[in-house]
Amino acid sequence: MSWSGFGKGGGGIALAVTVVASFASAGASAAALTPFRYEAQAQRHCPHDQVVWLDFRKGVYYTRSQRRYRQGLDGSFVCLTEARDARYRRSLLGVR
Repeated sequence: MSWSGFGKGGGGIALAVTVVASFASAGASAAALTPFRYEAQAQRHCPHDQVVWLDFRKGVYYTRSQRRYRQGLDGSFVCLTEARDARYRRSLLGVR
């Protein structure tokens, strides 16, 4: 049986390992985002941080002083620093 794509001496295997390793290192730099259903759960997770409402569909977050805080079905509560580290932006709509 011939493995035509790998060549002789395992050079193709080394290339495959290099490709997998580069994908793994790129995924390691992604920020961890912990969404919560309830505001109190998020506040317990990050007691020294502000809790925001993250709208996943729009890619923005709302603070407590904004009108759309706690609204919508496509969102959940997260810590402000986690939302910023995950590259979500603050919504400028609904500021009271």
